Amino acid sequence: MHQENQNWIKLTERIGDYLAPGMAKDHPNLPVEKAEGCYYYGVDGKKYLDFTSGIAVENVGHRHPKVVSAIKNAADHLVHGPSGVIIYESILKLAEELQKVLPDPLDNFFFGNSGTEAIEGAIKLAKHVTKRPYVISFTGAFHGRSVGALSVSTSKSKYRKYLQPSWLTYQLPYANPAECPDELNYDEYFAHKLEKDTESLFKHQVEPDEVACMIVEPVLGEGGYVIPPKGWLKKMREICDRHGILLIFDEVQTGFGRTGEWFAAQTFDVTPDIMAIAKGIAAGMPLSATVASKELMEQWPLGSHATTFGGNPIACSASIASIEVIKEEQLIEHTKEVGQFAYSLLNELSNKHDAIKDVRGIGLMLGIELKQIDVRPVGDLVMDVLNSCLEKGVLFYLCGNEGEVIRMIPPLVVSKQEIEQGLSILDEVLSNI
Repeated sequence: MHQENQNWIKLTERIGDYLAPGMAKDHPNLPVEKAEGCYYYGVDGKKYLDFTSGIAVENVGHRHPKVVSAIKNAADHLVHGPSGVIIYESILKLAEELQKVLPDPLDNFFFGNSGTEAIEGAIKLAKHVTKRPYVISFTGAFHGRSVGALSVSTSKSKYRKYLQPSWLTYQLPYANPAECPDELNYDEYFAHKLEKDTESLFKHQVEPDEVACMIVEPVLGEGGYVIPPKGWLKKMREICDRHGILLIFDEVQTGFGRTGEWFAAQTFDVTPDIMAIAKGIAAGMPLSATVASKELMEQWPLGSHATTFGGNPIACSASIASIEVIKEEQLIEHTKEVGQFAYSLLNELSNKHDAIKDVRGIGLMLGIELKQIDVRPVGDLVMDVLNSCLEKGVLFYLCGNEGEVIRMIPPLVVSKQEIEQGLSILDEVLSNI
């Protein structure tokens, strides 16, 4: 091993001396020197198949040549905005390109740096427009870690410990198809349940005319990769319209082809009033957007929301290139095909291995829920599986309230051969637990 790599590995042994534990102790802290396509290249000389996409960020693959070229070209002209003080082509061109792939009438953008910022902006916009104080979210949701975003996040109680917000929010149950009685249609069951749950909330806790918005992940992400019935989201749209409540979709993880359409709003055929987008927007560059119609955005007073780094010119250029790649390489269609292929293989594994409780998938957003099979808590079992897979060269991630779900989110450019390769390793690991 080269001396520089030995020095790098020694440095990682002191990670806790340099980085806050909240950052330093995530899984798996794999020392890498390069990434390309669907792979990380470790300082140990090994090649790792990445089924995390940098947590649903690298939708067009790591370091796509077109994106890298766009970043280099942009840096030759501008490194920093700030938007509003100056204006530049890439931010306007990106807005124009996003209008083409978002559902109508979502055509106006406030650009930020992260998904959490997009959520903060969405909630602030809803409150300004409606002049109402309260927000409804859904149990198990994750919307970010700032205090405002945490107020509507309930995927894990530890995220809110000592940080309970000073302003009140309300929660309704998320629709989990596994909870529907076998003899009932789950679309109808959860639509009816949402109607009743909302009526009870409005009767006992908050008047509907005090609710600014409902915010929902159209597919539950960190909370366990739960895919709700389309009828549940359609009923949500209906309830919001009935009471003048704005509907916000958190599409931070589901956007840019992940669910087999540009956005989950199109997958489920339900258009929100406001959308938060980030992660896959710029192929790894920090960028996000709060999206709404021009009509709503015009009601957001000048100066009530602002940013220094949001809409960075290099990030905007990377995003434009990423959108072009998705179109040119037909990654929406590819995601549907390869996602279905992966889902079918996972169902075969589910029939083979007792440790698999459930398999869920939409596009290339796939969850493999495990169950306790010995004295180990299920979260420990998942970690053991992840670590064993990593040793054999494939990187998965986890989610769920107890860490019980293996999260499989490969880049959208992944091939069927790479899917087979990664899942054969998972099969081997599950056979030896």
